[in-house]
Amino acid sequence: MRWITGLILVAIGCGAGGRGPREFDGEAALGYVETQLAFGPRVPNTEGHRQTGDWILEQLRLRADSVEVQEFTHVTVDGDTLHLRNFIGRFRPEVSERILYLAHWDTRPRADRDANLGRQRLPVPGANDGASGVAVLLGVADVLERRPSDFGVDLLFVDGEDYGDFAQGADVLLGSRHYAASVDAGAFPLYAVVWDMVGDRDLEIYQEGNSVTRAPEVVDRVWSRARDLGYSRVFRPSVGYTMTDDHVPLLEVGIRAIDVIDFDYPHWHTADDTLDKVSAASLQVVGDVAVALLR
Repeated sequence: MRWITGLILVAIGCGAGGRGPREFDGEAALGYVETQLAFGPRVPNTEGHRQTGDWILEQLRLRADSVEVQEFTHVTVDGDTLHLRNFIGRFRPEVSERILYLAHWDTRPRADRDANLGRQRLPVPGANDGASGVAVLLGVADVLERRPSDFGVDLLFVDGEDYGDFAQGADVLLGSRHYAASVDAGAFPLYAVVWDMVGDRDLEIYQEGNSVTRAPEVVDRVWSRARDLGYSRVFRPSVGYTMTDDHVPLLEVGIRAIDVIDFDYPHWHTADDTLDKVSAASLQVVGDVAVALLR
């Protein structure tokens, strides 16, 4: 999913013990994770990928004020052509001051970090790495349908994040790169937040190094809101890792973007990234913070 360039701090494990506003429904979000897994791995050019994309599009059309589909292709280093789609659900599209949330909806074609060599050719199920971020965005969409924000809000579901080699920078972050290349500078959001790997049962989210260096005021905003909600034991106020994720292409074009991710996840890029590793309680914590930022 991404290449680490810095130190990973070992999580001590605390769960989601804080209490915040309950506009967001963690149980419903867990249901969205389960639905995605029922389609199978969401690897580009597979039937599970197509069905999941159609389902996300349907959910956005039921909730958002407007929906944009960005269809594009990418030729990999091996010469394969990937057929990809980004989805953007817009709430209050007439409002100029906007906040962008994004998550990747594809899954990795190979469980290349699985300890079992025989399973390394299997696709990653992607319960946490992919489905959890999508579930948070759809849960936010549910909230905004019932009660709009004073801000305009764009929910961006990016494709092709996890296909290739992060060490070489090849065939990865495809959807966020496509979005970054297409967005007009005059239409930049106030800030953007990537929600990635946020459903881990043992949730502990440290700050990400590129985010702190390049968009510190956005990091402060998110962690301060989490503290106000009583979630400081989950949102840890120190840098834990520095990595390349979907926020980097946005930062490179000038968007103030950060990455919210719990990277201390032992099932990353393995065949064990399954539904039982994700909890409604963790999704509730992250969803509460995501919604509070919009109020």
